[in-house]
Amino acid sequence: MSKPGSTSTPSATVSASILVPQGVYETSGLANGTYLPASATASVTLVEFGDYVCPACGNYSPYVQKILTDFPGKVNFVFRNYPLSYHTNAPLASYAAGAAGIQGKYWEMHEKLYSTQNDWSNLQDPTTKFVAYAKEMGLNTDQFTKDMGSQAVKDAVQRDTNDGNAVSLTETPTFYINGSKVTLSGDYSQLESLIQADLNK
Repeated sequence: MSKPGSTSTPSATVSASILVPQGVYETSGLANGTYLPASATASVTLVEFGDYVCPACGNYSPYVQKILTDFPGKVNFVFRNYPLSYHTNAPLASYAAGAAGIQGKYWEMHEKLYSTQNDWSNLQDPTTKFVAYAKEMGLNTDQFTKDMGSQAVKDAVQRDTNDGNAVSLTETPTFYINGSKVTLSGDYSQLESLIQADLNK
């Protein structure tokens, strides 16, 4: 899904300090939020800037899961929130994932949001849906609701968005493999081949 570009020009390889900021989530209680390390010795880091309302992001979500399954312990995956301005429910969905992460269920909510995208993306207010998902996961729903509206969670999402703007994103999903931007073709085999190529280096 396209977005108006910003004025800065991205380099061929983006610094890991922008794509995978160290320690940025600890202060907000989201240390286990958007970073999923497969192993300390994984040689490939896959970074996605995504939007939970974006249909293309929804299509790629199972591809990412398959990558982590097909290359066990070899790929670290980092999801960065980049809710597009014209997707009204995208920010709230990112807050729901962050709130679930505070209770240790970030990735469960992440996958749930994508798998049920058509159920909530066009609702006037999907809060009730998100709370129901949290309840299904055994979360404390009062705490979940409070955290979903907290400034700490909103700030964490905004930091992701700011980093996306810093590298001049033009669409979601945007993927980086070891700092190099991927031009997407829409099929799993391309992503798999690119990951394998980096593993072979």
